[in-house]
Order: sequence, then C-alpha cells, then structure tokens
Amino acid sequence: MRITKMSFKLSKTDYLVFCDCNKNAWMKIHKPEIYRAYPLSLFERNIIETGNIIDSLARDIFPDGILISSRNDEDYTNRLVMAKTKTIYQPAFSTDRFAIACDILVWNESKNAYDLYEVKSSSAGENDNDRKDEDYHIDIAFQKIVLVERQISVNKTFLVRLDRNYTRSGALDLRALFIIDDVTDTVNVILKEVRNDMENAYDVLSSAREPFGACSCITRGRSAHCTTFAHSNPDVPDYSVHDIARIGSSKKKLAELVDSGIFHIRDVPEDFELSEIQRNQIDSVIRGTPHIDRQGLQKFLGTFKYPLSFLDYETYPSAIPRFDGYHPYNQIPFQFSLHILNKPGGKPEHHEFLYTARECPDRYFAEALKKLLPNAGTILVWNEKFEKGINMQVAERLPECADFMNNLNSRVIDLMIPFSGKKQSFVHPDFRGSASIKAVLPVLAPRLSYKKLHIQEGGSASDTWNKIVTDQFDKKETKRKINALREYCCLDTLAMVEVFRYLDGLINPSE
Repeated sequence: MRITKMSFKLSKTDYLVFCDCNKNAWMKIHKPEIYRAYPLSLFERNIIETGNIIDSLARDIFPDGILISSRNDEDYTNRLVMAKTKTIYQPAFSTDRFAIACDILVWNESKNAYDLYEVKSSSAGENDNDRKDEDYHIDIAFQKIVLVERQISVNKTFLVRLDRNYTRSGALDLRALFIIDDVTDTVNVILKEVRNDMENAYDVLSSAREPFGACSCITRGRSAHCTTFAHSNPDVPDYSVHDIARIGSSKKKLAELVDSGIFHIRDVPEDFELSEIQRNQIDSVIRGTPHIDRQGLQKFLGTFKYPLSFLDYETYPSAIPRFDGYHPYNQIPFQFSLHILNKPGGKPEHHEFLYTARECPDRYFAEALKKLLPNAGTILVWNEKFEKGINMQVAERLPECADFMNNLNSRVIDLMIPFSGKKQSFVHPDFRGSASIKAVLPVLAPRLSYKKLHIQEGGSASDTWNKIVTDQFDKKETKRKINALREYCCLDTLAMVEVFRYLDGLINPSE
C-alpha cells in the first residue's frame, strides 16, 4: 500500500531512527522488505524484552494507574485525559502528522496539568553517557511537542532510569532502584530545534522519493552502520575502510577517505596518517600475508608460567538485580570452562562448571574456581577486562573470597594482546581488523569452528541459561540446551589453547 502524506504519521520511533540515519528510516517505512531483510539479533530482541520488563516495573512507582493495553487507542486515552485520570500508562496521542505513545502520565492537581515520565532501560549514576542523555531528551521533547499541539497541559518532564549504585537486599525497593531526573529545563531548551527536525523528518519520510546518495552511516565505523547500509551504499565493498581497526573513533580520518572516494582498504594511500595498528592491518591486506613481530611475540610468550590455565566465563546481564548484593546489570556468572596445560607440549586437561539452579551461583562459582584452578601459573583469558571485572564483582559480593579473586586477577594475562592494542604483534589479512576469538580462530585453527555448534555466541548462551533457570524448556530440551552450553564454553577455551600453540610454534618451531 502506497504511503501518502494524508495517511502518513511520523511516530517517535521512526523519528529517532531518522535522527540516527535518515535514509534507513525512509527504507523502514517505504521498503520494509529491505529494512527487515535481516531479522533482529537475539541481543536486540533481549534489549526490547528488557525494556518492556523495566517499563512494567516502573509503573509500580505510580500505582493504581490505567493501562492502555490496546496500542494506539487514542479514543480511550482521550476519555481518560478528559476525566483527568490520575495515572495513565502507555497513553496514545497523535496530530495530523505526528504520533506518540508515552510511558506514564501523572496528573498534577496543584498545577492542573500532567507530568510526563519517560522510562528507559539504561542505568544512571556516575559517568553517564552524555550522548545517550541527549537522545533521551530529544525523545521526550518529541512527546511534549505532540502533547502541547493536542492541547494537553504538560507541567514537568522526567527521565526514569535504573540507579546503577542500587544494591539489592531482600525484596526490590523500587524507589531506590529507579532514579527520577527532572529534565524539564533541558527539554524546554531544545523544543524549537526538535520541532524543526520533526518537520524535516516528516517531509523526507512522507515522500515517495528515496533520499539521494549514501546514508548517514557512510562516515561511521562498521559496528555503527544501519541495517540497510549495503543497499544505500552499493559502492562500499563488504570489507572496506569502515573495517579499519578503531576507525569509528577516528571520524575525521574516515570522513577524509570517504570524501576522497576511497572505500577499499587496498586503496588507502601509503602516506595517509594512521595509527600503527591501522597501518599494520592495511599493509597485511595489500601484501596478502600476515604481519608478524616475532620479537614482540617472544617477549609476550616469555611472560607465561606453567601450568597454563585457559579460562572463559559465561554470564547473564540481569537488568533487574536478581540476587542480594547485585547492582543493575551486574553479570551473573553461571558457567566457566578451563583447559590446563601442565607443561610445554602437554595434553590439555579440561574442567568445567555450569550452574542451572534458580539460586545465586556466586558461591558455587567461586568454590569451583578454587577447586579446579592450579594454585600457581598463568591464567589466560580473551579480553581480560571482562573476566577480571567478574572476579571483582564476585569479590565484592563475597568478601571472604576477595583474596582468592585478587590473586586470580594478578595471574591473568590477556591472550588477545598480540592481536590488538599497543603490543600488537600478529595481524592477518583474514582477521579483517577484528581481534575477537571468532575472527582469529578460523584463521589459525580452521579445524575448530563455532558454526557447527547449536550455540555460537555469548548472547545466545546467556539467553539460553536464563530460559533454563526460568523453566522455559521441557526436560528433554533443557538437557539438550545444557549440553549445548557445555560445548560452546568448552570451545572458547580449547580455541585459546590452539591459538597459543600456533603462536608458540612460530617462536619455538622445534617444539
């Protein structure tokens, strides 16, 4: 069905997509078959589900409200507003061009107006993300503009988020769990600017003519590209300058390359200013051979002490603290895999831990580590920031384990270091600028593959565990999922063993 200006109404969701990438928003509306060619990832679906859970929980701060259960039911909303209903959840409003569904409206009797509360699933506290806050303020401004145009009196606007400093102790304390920030003044300052942007977005998105040229993501790194990037930028190869390591943080460099019509990595000029890591990546592609700093590798491997313990954790990021001692979005450590090499050239021993009961796994997790990890030697992980962070969180919740966890962290070495960071000493053209284990393993140990597994990435493992402990599978399926978790986590540490052996073989070929 063709969209006409008479029938089209710009929703808040589509406007926010437009703010991120105007052409992507146009594709979403006019060519949804292209926009939805790639289904939402499990990670994206979990974000939506988490948002819905937090929206519902936040309503309990303003009890006895009425929920507009049928989405976009404006008639019911209007009747409730006319009656000055105290609290309304998910009220829907629209003008001739714009449409919204608010999270919560609360009638302020003394001001004879409604207070608007926007609930977000992120956490707030120290080191807030200014960019994310800016997006939230735009979101709220869009709503206020529509409400005012509908002649709904708005008193104050509030942003509701989880307090990352909240620590659960017993039953959830919703007043302490959520932070409610008055953003009225900030939102009022940007109303005119947002209104102008809304007008522009409406004109672009209501037009049947596809916006000309590249989409807004053309000057962003690969990880920040929209879902329709390939369609809107057909001249950009699958492996392009957008895949140069950390190029997303070097926006001027990327923009200069794009403005010069340089998209293929092979075409980056030799005198173009890049970091050492970026230049190594490009040079390896041009040569078609790896960049290997043998001296750097030898120095790195020389810091290892046997026995070598290859360790990997699987965790679940619970937005709502599930157990005592947890903060919002603390990771629940439910599984680890451990391969141990006791001597050079030895056969690795495998041990594992997987907790699938409903109770908090912290103590069982720590006890299993104490039992299975050697008391000495190097502990190798991939991306030490993650595992060390989990150890510190467990130590915070279990003070009696703090000494053990601190000792564990002092022995950790990141096996990813040769492939990334300032000490990078191994770059292969087929890594395509990535240092993840899933990029490195197929190149250095092609006989091992995640593609053969039922669970192939951490997000799926996390989701699977949560469904197991919340009884979303029958007994037969639960058993199958548990085996899949074991296979996936085991491959993570076996992969590290093989990567180590490859690197060690480069330095000590006789062994």
